[in-house]
Amino acid sequence: MSMAQSPMISIPKKKTDDVDWTGPIRTVIAQSYGESPDNYASECASLQRCRQDAVKGAGSDITARDLLYKYFGQLELLELRFSEIRVQFPWHDAFTSKLTTQTSLAFEKASIIFQIASTHSSIAISQNRSDPEGLKRAFNYFKTAAGMLTYINDNFLHAPSTDLSKEVVKFLTGVMLAQATEVFFEKLIDEKKGSVIVSKVAAQAAYLYTGLTEEVKEFLGRGIFDRNWITLLQIKAKYFTALSHYHRSIADTAAGKHGDSLARLNVAEGLAKEAHRLGRNFNSDFVSTYSTTFPPDAGTSILDLTKSLQTLLTEKREEALRDNDLIYNAVVPAEATLPVIDKLSVAQPIPIQEVYGNPDVQKVIGPDMFAKLIPLSVHESASVYSEEKAKLARGEVEKVEIADSEARSGLETLGLPAGLRKWKEIANAGVEGSEDSGIPPEVESWASEVRSGGAQPGIDKAFSDLEAVKRRVDDELNGITKELETESRDCEAMRVKYDALWEQEPSAGLTRALRQDLKSYRDTFTAASASDAQVVQLWQSAQPGLAVLLSGNDGLERFLASADSQAGQQPSLLDIADDPTGGDAALQRDIARKVDEIEERIGRINKIKRERAQVLKDLKEKIQSDDVSHLLLLNRRSPNVEPGLFAAELEKFQPYQQRIGMTIQAQATVLDEINSLYKTLTTARGAREWLKKAEVKEKRRGEAIARLAHAKDGWAQVRETLERGTKFYRDLGDRVAELRRQTTSFVATRVAERGKLVAKAETERTKTSGSTSNQAPPALPPKSPISGIENQFSSMNLGSTATPTLPPPPPSQSSPWGPTPSSSVPPPPPPSVSSPITTRQPTFPPPPSFDSSISPSQQYAQSPFPPPPPPQQQPQVPGLPPPPPPPSGLYQTPAATSPPPASDPYARLFETPGISSQFSLGPTAPSTYPTQPSAPITQSPPPPPPPSQPYYG
Repeated sequence: MSMAQSPMISIPKKKTDDVDWTGPIRTVIAQSYGESPDNYASECASLQRCRQDAVKGAGSDITARDLLYKYFGQLELLELRFSEIRVQFPWHDAFTSKLTTQTSLAFEKASIIFQIASTHSSIAISQNRSDPEGLKRAFNYFKTAAGMLTYINDNFLHAPSTDLSKEVVKFLTGVMLAQATEVFFEKLIDEKKGSVIVSKVAAQAAYLYTGLTEEVKEFLGRGIFDRNWITLLQIKAKYFTALSHYHRSIADTAAGKHGDSLARLNVAEGLAKEAHRLGRNFNSDFVSTYSTTFPPDAGTSILDLTKSLQTLLTEKREEALRDNDLIYNAVVPAEATLPVIDKLSVAQPIPIQEVYGNPDVQKVIGPDMFAKLIPLSVHESASVYSEEKAKLARGEVEKVEIADSEARSGLETLGLPAGLRKWKEIANAGVEGSEDSGIPPEVESWASEVRSGGAQPGIDKAFSDLEAVKRRVDDELNGITKELETESRDCEAMRVKYDALWEQEPSAGLTRALRQDLKSYRDTFTAASASDAQVVQLWQSAQPGLAVLLSGNDGLERFLASADSQAGQQPSLLDIADDPTGGDAALQRDIARKVDEIEERIGRINKIKRERAQVLKDLKEKIQSDDVSHLLLLNRRSPNVEPGLFAAELEKFQPYQQRIGMTIQAQATVLDEINSLYKTLTTARGAREWLKKAEVKEKRRGEAIARLAHAKDGWAQVRETLERGTKFYRDLGDRVAELRRQTTSFVATRVAERGKLVAKAETERTKTSGSTSNQAPPALPPKSPISGIENQFSSMNLGSTATPTLPPPPPSQSSPWGPTPSSSVPPPPPPSVSSPITTRQPTFPPPPSFDSSISPSQQYAQSPFPPPPPPQQQPQVPGLPPPPPPPSGLYQTPAATSPPPASDPYARLFETPGISSQFSLGPTAPSTYPTQPSAPITQSPPPPPPPSQPYYG
């Protein structure tokens, strides 16, 4: 899904008035350093100009950022020399515009950092996020803005203005991190990352925006934030929640969890609709001139974004619902039961130390403006002392890590403390009385679940229901096959009887679609039957274990107790009387005493580790809070003072170092004691045999419990699979019933049509017999070579040696489809108007028109049908004289030159049961059913489930 660029929020800037640095600095220099202030007139002017450039008239671009970087860096350097300076710093609140004036240098620094954060947020929202580099820059600037705000909250307490208060700064930090996460999400979409990681990042963004919508409620009614902020945060909370569900649904679909996928799409669509509704409200209320912290097109862009998401999710949900209904039939769980989407935190504030540690930023800050006032050697000395403290801390951390590793490896080598469990069982009650005896809680829960589920009767009834539904489907399929075959035989029988007078189109082409669907349903039915066999096999394998679970607590206890004596000829390990120690109580007491001593020493090891970790933590805090800058400034005139000063200051950390060393020595002593005790325990007489028996018993007991678990799981799987199988056969039965209905309608229509055509053929036969009774048949013109099928028919011996020639129909006959009276066969009644097949009558090609001036063979050559064989002996029509015999040699035809063509619709006639035995035409090419649906079948039942997907999965 291509992502549009959503609107982002920038932090408004504070405003300030002019400040006079020169006077206060000159006063401090004169009073504290004893130097002439005139020597620093240029430095004072530079500092004054630096502030003016940074806070007055600067925009929100890279240049403004660098000017703020430089001014804040100079403030940090200035504070080292003039910590006691007092200057009036007037600042207007960024949200309420209220003026606050303070003389504290910390207030000036906090305000400048707020300005830096605001500038970073403005630069971030101005980036073109459709470009990968723009995405990276926006992501970085949002994180640096969050880092600046975090520094304000961590270092400046008792804020005098609203915009610097802890609650407001914390809220703004959350907005920056949420927007950074959103940018990272856009980057993943641009790089086409996997749906799993995309859903996690979207869930994190939704979590952050949802938290912000709750935090912002504390500020309602106080007139701090623009109301458009609140609306946009609400929109994005719902928007990203919908996106997380959408991308997780893609992953669920790929994993085959179609029910979960559809449920997530339902949730996502509802959230997207709510987001779009809020987007319309935001667009109608948004005025760019009043909301300067948004891009000018924020209203239209968020509206388009939510609308496109809603459209996409609606399409995906409908598609998934259709696929689930037709293919997967998966159960759609409720929203509350869906697994929670894991969140992936991708945006953390960039500390201000990291920003100012960048060489480029240091270059922007430039040299210290008052470097002449305090020597740089003071700073260098402070850095050397900091390195000495860091070296001391690294040494102690390394000692602690080595000691912890030795303790861990020493216990793991002996298999402790896990290895004491079996020894405790032996010491407490021997192998028979161990706490493993009895029925485990999980086995009791399995037995209760199986009993409450009906077990054998329920499964037997489910099998019976499945077989009944399956039998009905099989009967329907057989009935469809019989109807189609019967109709085809009847049609071809009439074609043989009436020869060229029979005008009904063969059934093969008309029933192609029906037969294809029938074959597909039959294949599906066969594949499902194979799945049924697997379910039966699974049920048979689970029945022995189910019998145990249903036998009650006594049966379960007997089963678990007997599991230890099923290993061939080995004696039962539960039989303590066979133990070589004879159940020595003294041995058990000795084992119990040693186990207690080992456990007590393991507890001492853990206590030593905790104490050592706490001492190291205290040492780190002490080193972190230690600052000797003031000492260096006081002693900057003394030569070679640093070594002595540093040594004296580092001595205050020695108590911590000594305590860490003592814990390391105590740990080594306790480890030696544990080694000695455990060696004595494992080498005692008979102890090893007891341990071996306990291990073997545990293994066999575990195998017995695993068999019960297999039986319970098999029972649950069979029950669930039978439910799905019964539903599958019912669905298949509905589709087969629809196919049966269409087949019955088609056959009824064909039967009615055949009745009309029989009447017409009988009438034509009667007319032909009457017209030839008073005159000799005309001589036939020379015939062209006839096809193989005519030759085959001419060579038939149908019980008569001569058959009169049928003259062509009279020219006055308007249409062969109209009803004609017949004295022998009355016409059948017309089909009912309410027949379900009336809208899909099969279309037959029109019969050929006959011309009396053209010979029969020429007429057949012009017809779209192949020429028919010579007609059979005409039956005697009541009221008419018998027809005269034909002239000798009238039907002599040359031998056939080729077999019937493969496309001949009559070729299948001789494969019909009951017909092929009456003729002997020699070998014929096998025919197959067409593979494409015929045009007359305009509707078809829904496609069956694919045979390769059995209902049980």
